[in-house]
Amino acid sequence: MIKLLVIGNLGKDAVLNNVNGKNVINFTVAHTEKYKDAQGNQKDRTVWVDCAYWTDRTGIAPYLKKGTQVYVEGNPDVRTYTTQDGRNGATLSLRVGNIQLLGSRSTEGSGGGQYQSAPASGGYTSQGPAPAANDITEPMDDLPF
Repeated sequence: MIKLLVIGNLGKDAVLNNVNGKNVINFTVAHTEKYKDAQGNQKDRTVWVDCAYWTDRTGIAPYLKKGTQVYVEGNPDVRTYTTQDGRNGATLSLRVGNIQLLGSRSTEGSGGGQYQSAPASGGYTSQGPAPAANDITEPMDDLPF
């Protein structure tokens, strides 16, 4: 079994299609990595992955907007083709098994519908500054378990 894991940003809004009575969400994910060439110059290399998410859970489709950062995993599929001028080509596609929204590139005034990433603390946000160490009144050696 070969599994492909991709973290990247959507290149355009996802498209929900119905093929032979089955729902599929099609989208492309771009992953850019930085590297240095032989002369030491900083370069970028972007890999585009065409994704097909065959699912009845189509509620995620409205959140798959251009620029949204996602984590996708599934089985890779390399498709080869011949162009009209006779050259051979190949594309990398992914049959998605799992997808997670990681966040979006939001801009000021971008409007509703954009997914924002949750805080790294698991969704809890404090309403004020954390208390100072000498303000804590609970015993330090009292474990909750």
